[in-house]
Amino acid sequence: MVATAPQTAVPRRRRKSRESDTPTVGRSTVGTIAANTLGVLFAIVMFFPVYWIINTAFKPAPEILQFDPTFFPHTFTLDNFRSAFNAPFFQQNLLNGVLITAGAVVGALLVGFLAALAIARFQFYGRKAIILVVLSVQMVPFVAILIPLFLMLQNFNLTDSLLGITLVYIVLILPYTVWTLRGFIQAIPRELDEAASIDGASRFQVFWKIILPLTGPGLVATSVYGFIQAWNEFIIINTLNNQANQNLMAWLLQNQTSRGTFWGPLMAGSILTALPVVIFFLIIQRNIATGLTAGAVKG
Repeated sequence: MVATAPQTAVPRRRRKSRESDTPTVGRSTVGTIAANTLGVLFAIVMFFPVYWIINTAFKPAPEILQFDPTFFPHTFTLDNFRSAFNAPFFQQNLLNGVLITAGAVVGALLVGFLAALAIARFQFYGRKAIILVVLSVQMVPFVAILIPLFLMLQNFNLTDSLLGITLVYIVLILPYTVWTLRGFIQAIPRELDEAASIDGASRFQVFWKIILPLTGPGLVATSVYGFIQAWNEFIIINTLNNQANQNLMAWLLQNQTSRGTFWGPLMAGSILTALPVVIFFLIIQRNIATGLTAGAVKG
């Protein structure tokens, strides 16, 4: 038999408490309460105009015009919504807004995506200059070129037409679309393009099966901005088009007359005008967060 030395127990080293090693960084309890209170107050201040619009929309006219304001309708009514919906040009302007906005968003995405693909994937002379031009155009207020724009559309007989204002909105949305989609496309590794080319894929197949699906969230996020920009635009369409070819933003101006402002139908019309944006946002809200962060790696 082989004698073995008795094993001695090795004392274990105690782990130091993480709480003692890790410094605590953050607010104190009082600071957290103060920050939360400030945030709640700020949210109330920002939400109050929206609440007042909804509150006024459900009040009858005498209650709206009384001297002492009421923070809840004493007499609940839907007459303001009926009056706004049945008002002249409301339904026509609603249809105009849908057609103009859809055409502007689709047109800007088609042109902007191809332009962003060329800037992000190809090397050519004047590439950096084009990027600077896109940024410069985005900084110019559109009102500054309103008169030259009117004269140009007049030469092509596109004033007071849905096609003319749609083309204007495409130009309005296009710089932001190109700049944003460029970041999304640059975030896609070039190795995917090279691997697909080695496997025998053509350039169109690389675009259709790799770049386009991976840029999908970016297209969704960009379409949200384009939709809001085109739907809420007022000055350009109110200047270039007559009443029959305007959108709901310009229609809201009809509630202000020489006799005064019809606050009930105006507030009800404001709610009806905001509903398409809210509905569109709710439909694609799952893709917005992914789209906003997908192009954040490279820009």
